[in-house]
Amino acid sequence: MSATRLPGTPRLLRALNDRAALELLLERGPLTRARLGELTGLSKVTASQLVERLEERGLVARVGEQAGGRGPNAQLYAVRPSSAHVVGVDVGPDRVVAACADITGAVIGRVEQSTRDTDDPVGVVHNAVVQAASSAQAQLSSVRRIVLGTPGLVDPGTGDITFAFNLPRWHSGLLAALRDDLDTPVVFENDVNLAAVAEAQSGAAQGLADFVLVWVGAGVGLAIMLGGRLHHGSSGAAGEIGYLPVPGAPIPRDVSRRAKPAFQQLVGADSVRAVAREHGYPDADAAEAVRAAVAAGADGGPMLDELARRLALGVASTCVVLDPPLVVLAGEVGQAGGAALADRVQHEVAAITLVQPRVVPTGLTEEPILRGALRTALDAVRDEVFGSTVG
Repeated sequence: MSATRLPGTPRLLRALNDRAALELLLERGPLTRARLGELTGLSKVTASQLVERLEERGLVARVGEQAGGRGPNAQLYAVRPSSAHVVGVDVGPDRVVAACADITGAVIGRVEQSTRDTDDPVGVVHNAVVQAASSAQAQLSSVRRIVLGTPGLVDPGTGDITFAFNLPRWHSGLLAALRDDLDTPVVFENDVNLAAVAEAQSGAAQGLADFVLVWVGAGVGLAIMLGGRLHHGSSGAAGEIGYLPVPGAPIPRDVSRRAKPAFQQLVGADSVRAVAREHGYPDADAAEAVRAAVAAGADGGPMLDELARRLALGVASTCVVLDPPLVVLAGEVGQAGGAALADRVQHEVAAITLVQPRVVPTGLTEEPILRGALRTALDAVRDEVFGSTVG
């Protein structure tokens, strides 16, 4: 049976041309009508009609003029930033950070609040979102999507939180409560997954469809990117690498949410501090100790070697199953270790397995979870705002 094709109706072609033009304006704007025509391959007349449609929809605006040769100056057009807004939220056990971006991706508002003195997660998120939008001078009604990065499991079917170890008051049913409260689409995503989204956009994994990101900080986590998409697993537990049963640590049989699992025992922040004490860094926290070891050069080598051997157990277990070309070390400890730690992990993984992934430190230094939340929200909202129903 031969495949059928969707007819190239005028409406469909207009929608495709409009979307292509908007993407070009985001990437290269401002642009004149003539330049848009050149880049899209459209005639001058068709390009002019396209710009007029986008102006009428409130998606583009005139932002200046371009002097030419003879004749009047050409009008320059750009995507209208205020046509939609998004809010990204990074939720941790002690604080929440929210940022508001316009549809061009420019971050125009940001707030940070402590969460230590409240047991009301709806109120925490509500205040953070409202204040982020207010600081951006954006109406809450113009916020088309809110993406929250949170530790723990997110059910792929319902989108709700099923378990967040460090956020005991976050529970199933919270998603519906937040959507009702804010009257806006709200999405939960695992925080390490969002860090991987940011890494793919502007970090060490740019241009790669397949890679894994290992987060090493207070906890340990894994994000899996396959074919340019996050892999969540059937229950949302893909990437809970802390539960890997590895040699060198007791394997608890009670996985009732409070038992510290094996790999977490080896490489979590508490264990890194213990390793640091053994190697002459008694008073530093985990990231500080790793930075000190890196700065010490050869003198810090033994500590980094031990940490790399531990990390390699989890990285190797992941890589012999997924065989990714790249492993990114992120989180406070992964970032602090830089290339010195990443190179050691790469060498150790190659020594104990048949796979030889490249291991690199994160390319992002500031708020990767928040950046990933904003990118996830922007991708969805641009599809909604720039898209057009084909009928």
